[in-house]
Amino acid sequence: MPRIYLDHNATTPIHPMVSEAMKPYFDDYFGNPSSTHWFGMRSKQAVEDARSRVAKLLNCHPEEIIFTSGGSESNNMALKGVAEAHQKKGNHIITSAIEHPAILEVCKFLESKGFQISYIPVDPFGMVDPKLIFRAIRSETILISIMHANNEVGTIQPIAEIAKTARKKGVLMHTDAAQTIGKIPVNVKDLQVDMLSLAGHKFGAPKGIGALYLKRGTPIEKLIHGANHEHNFRAGTENVLEIVGLGKACEVIQGNLEQYARQMKYTRDLLHQLLMKAPGRLHVHGHPDKRLPNTLNISLEGVDAQLLLARLKDVAASAGAACHADQTDISHVLENMEVPVHLALGAIRFSTGWNTTSDEIETAAEQVADVSRDILKTGDAPGQTMHAESIKLTEYTRGMGCACKIPPKLLDSVLCNLPAKHNKHILIDHTQKDDAAVYQISDDTALIQSVDILTPMVDDPYDFGAIAAANALSDIYAMGGTPIFALNIVGFPYQQLPMHILETIIKGASDKARQAGIDIVGGHSIEDSEPKFGLSVSGLVPIDHIYRNSGAQPGDILILTKPIGTGIISSGIKKGLVSKTVIERSTAVMAALNDTALNVATSFTIHACTDITGFGLLGHLFEMSSASGVDVILHIHSIPLIEGTVKLAEVNVIPGGSRANLEHVAAFLKTHPGISEIETLLLADAQTSGGLLLAMPENEGRACLSQLHNAGISDARIIGSVRKPGRGEIEISKDETNSTFIT
Repeated sequence: MPRIYLDHNATTPIHPMVSEAMKPYFDDYFGNPSSTHWFGMRSKQAVEDARSRVAKLLNCHPEEIIFTSGGSESNNMALKGVAEAHQKKGNHIITSAIEHPAILEVCKFLESKGFQISYIPVDPFGMVDPKLIFRAIRSETILISIMHANNEVGTIQPIAEIAKTARKKGVLMHTDAAQTIGKIPVNVKDLQVDMLSLAGHKFGAPKGIGALYLKRGTPIEKLIHGANHEHNFRAGTENVLEIVGLGKACEVIQGNLEQYARQMKYTRDLLHQLLMKAPGRLHVHGHPDKRLPNTLNISLEGVDAQLLLARLKDVAASAGAACHADQTDISHVLENMEVPVHLALGAIRFSTGWNTTSDEIETAAEQVADVSRDILKTGDAPGQTMHAESIKLTEYTRGMGCACKIPPKLLDSVLCNLPAKHNKHILIDHTQKDDAAVYQISDDTALIQSVDILTPMVDDPYDFGAIAAANALSDIYAMGGTPIFALNIVGFPYQQLPMHILETIIKGASDKARQAGIDIVGGHSIEDSEPKFGLSVSGLVPIDHIYRNSGAQPGDILILTKPIGTGIISSGIKKGLVSKTVIERSTAVMAALNDTALNVATSFTIHACTDITGFGLLGHLFEMSSASGVDVILHIHSIPLIEGTVKLAEVNVIPGGSRANLEHVAAFLKTHPGISEIETLLLADAQTSGGLLLAMPENEGRACLSQLHNAGISDARIIGSVRKPGRGEIEISKDETNSTFIT
């Protein structure tokens, strides 16, 4: 099945005519445009020809075009440039609440520098009311920046009307036109703007090139200082290759805009018509008429966008803005349009291109209807005929294992209001933040109770069951206990997936439970929109050998028995970015029980113990350090990582749960110079069935580590130590003496 690309608002393929125009500049015309010899002059001429083509498309003078690296830089140049140049006049800027992050983040930065920003609301169609902008203008207002059209819903804003008001008030006007070039006419004279940003990759040019239209006489301060390139507004040798591509793309658009827009609108409307026949009531977000001809943002009632997109194997589209495709948060655009939450979470943006065909649209609509039918459980359940080997469980879930936990801060806000224990036999409850609850049943024995439930973090059902069981059993081991039996907890989309998949999940869990020496003796199940599985585990522990988070003492060393990185790798598995070797390695780590590690460690003095799961190494270590009243130090290069984790993190394959974990402990972190944000995020990675974290006296700890290695736990490492009494601070040191990556 050929892939169908319906995400042109995120980026467009390079137009064949643009690619052809760029070819000579790969090899033949490589000169520096600032050089006076033939090679330089040839490049200089190419830059100026491209400038003229951009200017012709926008209907402005060539010298009013400044080449940049893209839309984000153009927006930064406009807003920061005006702010710097006009701060003596005023410090007030007006924008809308639904701008692209390339505007909103700049505004946040300027607010931190003392500027005041007014964020104008929009109506339910995503339209800004010019009257609200007029009312927001003050004597100190220096700039209004409103996007020409919204990137998510396509609503086209009344820029000319807003600019007319700005001109009367002596306020500069900027518009982000990244989404409109190539789809509708963009004429700076008609729009009456002082500045306009464009991004080449949105209309057939390469990524990494854009431009800012700066009206003659508009004073701004430059961002990049150096030589006097780009009329002394942007230093740096010009990117001749991509500038040529941008110029050619503008030329192609000018000659074909009407035809391209007609084709985009035809295919968009055809998709709309066909999707109206799909299961689930269709809701369209954005203005019904004043909307980009290629943009269709819809929700099918009852259909979750993340689940739908995960299973549209051959259709590329976006849930909200592409910049945030890995998040399930409500789009700020739809939130400000007051779209109901259940529809906002189901919103999908389809955006067509000049080369989208009706055949592609028909195929895409058919696939959307088929998947929606499965999700909504309408008609027959086609999943019953699926073969297990053809099913990838991660395509049926929004979350990833422990990464789908409620963020720690939100969870704490609820748990803190629960009543404390009143039964004297309850030795440990939720207030102590240990791994399980403990109830005394005799003078020398206590009952441990724990429960854990996960969404798939691997594609194989058997492995999912085994990992979920190992994850649940880990809490019993972390308290020093021995499991005695367990109950299943099941959420299963039986209308979408065949029951033999659930049977395989339970088989994986049962085999893992047998390995732990216990039986699964029953449980509870519900129908759910995504597969979930876990165990409620009961165990026994001697009263005098209950291990807790609290108890770590200054001078203790910290031992971790498993490598970290499983949350990131699970996210990579869902995106199809992980090799078979890394999947096998990660699966083995997650499915390994912590019983052997516990049996070895109990021969030594253990001051504190926990297991590393959903809140990550930093989150669980903070629970230990704060409960113990001590400060600790981690040696970052001593911490074992599963091979492949770093590469995935470097391309931003990081589950949202990891960022929430880091935010939760950020106020208690001290990082040494040279430690990157990615390295810190790795330590906060939301683990599934991670290792035990042990705080032990140094002399015993080193002997324990040796025995762990002898017992086959070769991944175990000393990762840090307890420094002194304190409030739970975690210092992250860049210790180069023990650098190890587990492979």
